[in-house]
Amino acid sequence: MRSTRKRSVGAVPEGDASAEHRDAAETAPTDADPEAQSVTFTTAGFRQGFLAGVPVALGVAGYGVVFGVVASRAGLSVPEAALMSATVLAGAAQLVAVELWANPIPAVAIVTTTAVVNLRYVLMGAALRPWFRQLTPGQAYSSVFFFADENWALTMASFRNGDTRGAFLLGSGVVLWLLWIAATVVGATAGDLVGDPAQYGLDFAVTAIFLTLAAGFWQGRESLRPWIAAAAVAVAANALVPGQWYIIGGALAGAAVEIATHEPEDPTEVTAGE
Repeated sequence: MRSTRKRSVGAVPEGDASAEHRDAAETAPTDADPEAQSVTFTTAGFRQGFLAGVPVALGVAGYGVVFGVVASRAGLSVPEAALMSATVLAGAAQLVAVELWANPIPAVAIVTTTAVVNLRYVLMGAALRPWFRQLTPGQAYSSVFFFADENWALTMASFRNGDTRGAFLLGSGVVLWLLWIAATVVGATAGDLVGDPAQYGLDFAVTAIFLTLAAGFWQGRESLRPWIAAAAVAVAANALVPGQWYIIGGALAGAAVEIATHEPEDPTEVTAGE
C-alpha cells in the first residue's frame, strides 16, 4: 500500500487555498498505490512497453540462439524448435525440456521438471495482481501469455514509478516473443556454424540481463536482507537438492525475509522541510 506523509503547510499563504485544497496538499503519495491508480489498457501503453522491451529482447535473443543450437542437437527440427519458443516462451524451462528429450519422449519427467522451474511465475503473477485486477479477463490473460522474467521486471518497475499503462506488459512481451522466436530459428538453422555458443559469451547473456534488471529493484540497504537470504537458500538448495528446486526455494526465502522484516512507514510521519 502506498504510504502518505504529512507535508508542512507553512509555505502555503493563508487564503490562497481552501481548507479542502490544503488537506489535499498535506497528504501526498510517496509511492505508487495500485488501489488508488486507475489502470488503462491502450495502444499508447502497448507502444511504450514494446519500445522499452527492445533492448532487453535483443539481449535475450543471444540466449534464444543458444536454445536453438541445443534444440537442434537434441533432434528437434527448426519448425519444432520455433513452435516450442512460440508457445512456451520460457528459456530455462525450454532448455531443461530439450536436455531431457529422448525417444520415446519422457513426458512425465519433462512436465514435472519444467513445472518446478516455472513455479516462480506464481509469485510473480501475484505481484501483478494489484494492478491487473482492474483489467478485463481478456486484457489480463492475453498479457500474461507473453509474461517472462525480463518484461515482468520492466513492468513492475513501471508500475512502482506510478505508470498506469496496463498494456505495458503485453507490448514488452510481444517484442520479447518475436525476437525469441527469430533467435531460436537462427540457432536451430545455423547451429553447426555457431559451434559452441559459450565461446561467444552467449550463455552469459541472460545472467547479465538479470543482474541489470535486479539493479533496478535496489532500494538501498533494506534490499540486502531478502537478496542475501534468497541467494543463500538457492545456493544451498542447488548443492543439496536434485533438480531445479533451488529456483523456487530462493524466491520463497527472499519473500519470507522481506515479509518478516518489512517495517511500514508511519502515515502520520512528519517530513521536515517539505
